[in-house]
Amino acid sequence: MKVADEFISPPEDYSVIVPDGWFQLPLDPDVRDRAIVALAERTFHGVDNAPHLKKELMQDLQRKAKEAYSVGGTELYLSTLSIGKVPLASSLLISIPAADEWPRTSDVEELAEHLAGPELADGAELGVVQLEAAGKAVRYRHCSDPAPEAQLGNRLPTTSVTYYVPVPATGRWLMLSFSTPLDPLADQMVELFDAVAGTLHWS
Repeated sequence: MKVADEFISPPEDYSVIVPDGWFQLPLDPDVRDRAIVALAERTFHGVDNAPHLKKELMQDLQRKAKEAYSVGGTELYLSTLSIGKVPLASSLLISIPAADEWPRTSDVEELAEHLAGPELADGAELGVVQLEAAGKAVRYRHCSDPAPEAQLGNRLPTTSVTYYVPVPATGRWLMLSFSTPLDPLADQMVELFDAVAGTLHWS
């Protein structure tokens, strides 16, 4: 496995290992509808008395998929894991934003300085970390207020962790955007997110 510093030309692809039980939702408009139906069927398997909730879930997935696709999303993973009857809700969006949406730099320290502006949320964590194979990255953890109207009634804060990783020999950035509404388990979920980010490698 080549590490980031060994690339003198752009990598052909990237890979990341996600936990079993994370459902990959295609973002391509031509195929995502079938995947949304499949995920809704899996989520409500054996539940026949909740058609309204099932419809709400499908509409929420449609909205998320469209938003992810519009910002350069390449992959969207949604957790279907649970502990007993408690779903371990979380997601990972992998995206490559358009070049003109970012400062013209591939230096992580410079990007971190750019992000650490006056709008940085209180209590947020921002710094440069080393990913084993993918190289240095900017890691940004923050918490946002509940948005019940956009999160199927969730009234807990959402914890997000975003990794900004420079794509070798390109001047572009790959973003790993994790989030979870499980505020009581936020630290444990963040440990999982960090472990997943650590599997990123180029090929």
